[in-house]
Amino acid sequence: MGKRALSGNAGGSADVEAGARAQQHHPHHLQAAPLGPPETAWVAWLVPAFVLANFVAFAYTMYVNDCPGSSPADRGGERCILQDTLGRFAFEPLVVNPLFGPTTQTLDSLGALDYKKVVEEGEEWRLFTCVWLHAGVVHLLANMLSFLFIGVRLEQEFGFVKIGMLYVISGFGGSLLSSLSIQSKISVGASGALFGLLGAMLSELITNWTIYANKFAALLTLLVIIAINLAVGIIPHVDSSAHIGGFVSGFLLGFVLLIRPQFGWISRNHIPAGYDMDLVKPKHKVYQYLLWIIALVLLVIGRRIPLSKWVTPNGYGFLPRG
Repeated sequence: MGKRALSGNAGGSADVEAGARAQQHHPHHLQAAPLGPPETAWVAWLVPAFVLANFVAFAYTMYVNDCPGSSPADRGGERCILQDTLGRFAFEPLVVNPLFGPTTQTLDSLGALDYKKVVEEGEEWRLFTCVWLHAGVVHLLANMLSFLFIGVRLEQEFGFVKIGMLYVISGFGGSLLSSLSIQSKISVGASGALFGLLGAMLSELITNWTIYANKFAALLTLLVIIAINLAVGIIPHVDSSAHIGGFVSGFLLGFVLLIRPQFGWISRNHIPAGYDMDLVKPKHKVYQYLLWIIALVLLVIGRRIPLSKWVTPNGYGFLPRG
């Protein structure tokens, strides 16, 4: 996205090269010390592991669903899809689930986001478990392909700890807003977490603005991608509130977790011999610290308000998250 290469030694390399050129005019300039071998690229493993976990969860969901073992009356007399091939894992008829998946009752029993059970019965664990459930094969593939496309690059840049936190907390934020706005249906899916990664990409661009080479091109590209994905929420029967909740959570978390040193900063562990200490820059700019504090405060305030204080009870139904 037009980002300059940056590591603990990045700014130092640029200044050492400048010093080498200056040495041609100043013979007595001190020789710069070698900066060590280049850092190896991080191999993403958490994102593929999360994808695998989602597929395993879906397989278990279909096993529990057991369409052939249910009464034909429960599926309108229709035959299960691929019943002879998949057996117990066969999909419900399209009249029951058009996304090639289980019944609403199965999803609810395994931890779908059910407003009434979360607020009135105190089953707040559903705010997390619903992120790992999917309404059907179409739903699962759409989310996991997007997750691989976005998540692998982010994990390679920032590591598995930060991206894992972003995924889980953004998924929770999406579930929270979904509970606020959708009180008559159940909701499942990882799209809240996915939109959290998109939100984090936007805040990462903003807080690390000085290290981008093509700033406005990168910003425009990212905004177009976000707008297209948010537009999916307009489609009927898609839980757009989970998208927005996840996006806002990820956007705030990005300021906290994905802050980078400003361009030209050198770690004191890698300062070469003879380097002019007057050229050493602070690790972060003032605006980065301000955004970090504001985002952290907003996150803490949002998480400390009990769900029951935000909403009032209603009913029940079915809704995938895009």
